[in-house]
This record gives sequence, C-alpha cells and structure tokens, in this order.
Amino acid sequence: MENPRPQPPAPTPPMAPLPVPVHPPIAPIPVPPPRAPIPAAASVASTSASAAGGGSGDEVEYEVSEDHRAARERHERAVQELLQRRRAYAMAVPTNDSAVRARLRRLGEPITLFGEREMERRDRLRALMVRLEANGQVDRLLRAQEDDQAARAGEEEEEEQIQYPFFTEGTQDLLNARVDIAQYSLPRAKARIERAKRRHEDPDEDPEAEADLVVKQAGEFVLECSEIGDDRPLTGCSFSRDASLLATSSWSGLIKVWSMPQITKVATLKGHTERATDVAFSPADNCLATASADKTAKLWKPDGSLLVSFDGHLDRLARLAFHPSGKYLGTASFDKTWRLWDINTGKELLLQEGHSRSVYGVSFHPDGSLVASCGLDAYTRVWDLRSGRLFFTLRGHVKPVLGVSFSPNGYLVATGSEDNFCRIWDLRKREMLYSIPAHKSLISHVKFEPQEGYYLATSSYDTKAAVSLTIHLFNFIAYFTTQLILYIHSIFSALVSSGLQANQKFGGPRVEGYEFGY
Repeated sequence: MENPRPQPPAPTPPMAPLPVPVHPPIAPIPVPPPRAPIPAAASVASTSASAAGGGSGDEVEYEVSEDHRAARERHERAVQELLQRRRAYAMAVPTNDSAVRARLRRLGEPITLFGEREMERRDRLRALMVRLEANGQVDRLLRAQEDDQAARAGEEEEEEQIQYPFFTEGTQDLLNARVDIAQYSLPRAKARIERAKRRHEDPDEDPEAEADLVVKQAGEFVLECSEIGDDRPLTGCSFSRDASLLATSSWSGLIKVWSMPQITKVATLKGHTERATDVAFSPADNCLATASADKTAKLWKPDGSLLVSFDGHLDRLARLAFHPSGKYLGTASFDKTWRLWDINTGKELLLQEGHSRSVYGVSFHPDGSLVASCGLDAYTRVWDLRSGRLFFTLRGHVKPVLGVSFSPNGYLVATGSEDNFCRIWDLRKREMLYSIPAHKSLISHVKFEPQEGYYLATSSYDTKAAVSLTIHLFNFIAYFTTQLILYIHSIFSALVSSGLQANQKFGGPRVEGYEFGY
C-alpha cells in the first residue's frame, strides 16, 4: 500500500498595517527676561574664565548676601569650637585637685575662683591649655608639665624614704605582757608536744580500748543535783580550780557562789547595775571575774569583796575568760572589740579590733600563746598574743558565732553558731574538719573537757545539752554524740535552772551555757 502524498500548507492572509502615532508639536523654550543691573554696593568683582588661561571669555559673577556671609562665619566658628573641644578632651589634664592647682599656679593663673568647685577648676585648666596651644604657646605647656613631673618624682622619693609602721605601737606594759606570755607558753607547748610523742610511741597505748572506756563513761552520765539559781534566767557558770565552788551569773545582776557538791549558797556578789552576762573563776586562785551589760568587768573574792573594776568598753560586755597563767583577763564586748586586762594592776593592755560586728566570745589556748574571738559577723579569729598578729580566720558559719573553745591537744578549735552547727577546726591545716548538726536551735556555747579533751559539750536553745566524744584514732577523729535531754553529769549542774518553778530540774526554756568540773 502506497503512502499518501503530503498536502501543501494553506496560504497565510496578509497582516493589516500598524497605525503611526501622531505627536503634538513641541512648544518653544521660553527666553529669560533681561537681568536688572546690580547695584554697586551689592556687587562683587567679576572673574573671567579666560583670566587664568590668558584668553578672553565670558565673565561669571557671584553674588553673596549678608545672611549667607553671617551663616558662613557661624559655621566656621562652630568648626573651630569643635576642633578645640576635641583637642581639649585629647589633652592629659590632671584629675587630682592638688595637681590641678599646681598646674594653674605654674601657668600663672589663679588656682581657684570664687565659688569654683573641683570639676569646674579642672575644666578651666583644660580650656586654658587648649587656648595656649591654639596661640602657639606649646613650650609654655611643656615647661609646666615638666615641672609637675619633677615635683611628683621628688614627692615619691620622699615617700620611699619614710617608712610608716603597719601596726599601732603599744605601751611598754603590753610589751612586757607579750614577753611574759611567750615565756609562759613555750615550756607548756614543749611539754604538751613531748607528751603527745610519748603516747604515740608507747607500745602499751591502746586507742581502741581507750575509746571504748570513754564511750562507757559517757553512757553513765546521770543527773546528780538540781537547784534554783536565781529569780531571773542564768547566763553562765564556772567551777573553781578544785571544783569546790561554783559561781553563777544571772539577768538580775547578782553573782552567786555555791559550795559543791552540797549546793549551799556561800556568797552573793552585788556590784553590777545591769544584768550579768558571764562569770569565770581564775585558774590560778579562787578569785572570779564577772561581765555585765553595764560595760564593766569586775574581779571578786569568793566572799563577795570587790578587788578591781575594769572600765573602758563602750558597749555592753558578752563573755570573758582568764588567761591560763591567771595574770590576764580577756573580755568581749558589743563595741566590736575585745580587750586584754592586767589582773594585778587593772590596766588595759590591749584593745583589739578586727570584727565588723559585735564580739561575743573569747577563749585562750591551753598554752596561753593564742586567743580566739568570735562575733556576730559569723567569723572566728585566732590571734597570736606574743606578736599581736592575726593567725587564722575561721570562715564557715553563716550566722553569728556565739561560742569558741580550744582543745587541750592544742590544735583543735570548736565553734558554735546560730546556724545550729558545731564546727571543728584544725589549726595545723587551717581548715574545717567536721561540721556537727548537734541541735535543732542555735548553739549558745561550746567547751572542751579541760584535761584530755575527750568530751565536747554544746548547749542550745532547744533545751538540750549535747556531749560529743572526741577520740584520737590514728590521725583521725571519731565523734560519738550522745544527746542528754535534761539529764547530765554534775559538770553541768547549776546551769540550766531558770528559777521559774521551785522544783525545776536541770533544764528550763533554754540552755545558755555550762562548765566542766576538774
């Protein structure tokens, strides 16, 4: 079958011609009217374009009005002021007022004007320096600057030659006391270290058996006696060195002395006009010292006769403590200081600052070389009595520290605070070892047992006294805490009764303090 032949395409019809747009005729350009003649007063000289090239051409005239000329002058003045201001701020102008005065004096200007302040005087010096620079008097500025540098160098040399002391010089009595404390503390420290070495090297020493014995003795603590101490709450108590007498202080301002263990009142000490805040027996004799809110501390005999009154604090006293030698007394006060007194003369030997808030407690090292002060600034500071320097600051409590005590081993310190914690510090490592959550309320006082330091007692406002057992076992310390609720050994007797009930036992609304018997 044959293929059909292709058909030719159909012819295309022709297109119609496009219409040509018709534009309107352009209007003629208007000719400007002839310029009016320029007055001679407002005309300026004409310049010719061909004057520079040497040929002839059309002249171009410029017209400048008075307003334009004034605006141009204002702009030039503004530019000059801006440049001067920039140069002024870039200049090195002294900031010290005395240096500014000296520079003005060297430039021949008055050092001060009536009612002129420091910043205004400095701005005046800056403007003067800019004006001198603009007038081409740079050499005058350089001479004044060289004179200032020479004077400053001379002052620095004088300051280097003068060596100011970094401490406040004390009296001769304080120097003698520091020497006496050093002579007293060094033999005691030597004997303590030798005793510790002997115990460490003795093969017969059994630390575990000793720990078991101490724990057994702590479990045998019982209430031995109870007595109403005063009509008002008691604030402190202290045993005499032979434990035959016990002294108590009260809010009534009375100090009562009791015979032990019969609990018979021996004497009542009257002399304070405000509440008594603390009492302490001397470790050298049977004299006792008392602190009061009347800003004074007093030294008494057990029979009630007053020996010395220590006056000098500016605010009420909190706690006090005797130096182990019995020759000195430390007092803490709400005037942010603690002071050291001479027992024999009654003189103030040392006024020590350092706390940012009130000082509440003070405690002496068993050797007599150090003293610790605690305060409401939440810090406890350890001072060296032999040199007067700050040895260490115990930082860790978050609320005021109300009690501090040294251990007989010489390197442990216990602190009690309003944060309900008792913390143990190591003076050798200068760090905190343990933090004991001993109570549910603030801890009012802490104290180590004075013979071996096996017991650490804490009193609190939760109506409880806690005894922690500190046993040395191969370079670490094991703490066994026994809560003694209202039943403790006679070492705490006379402390807790608030006098609210005639038959009240050891206890009361809160426990302010306690004392160990020897």
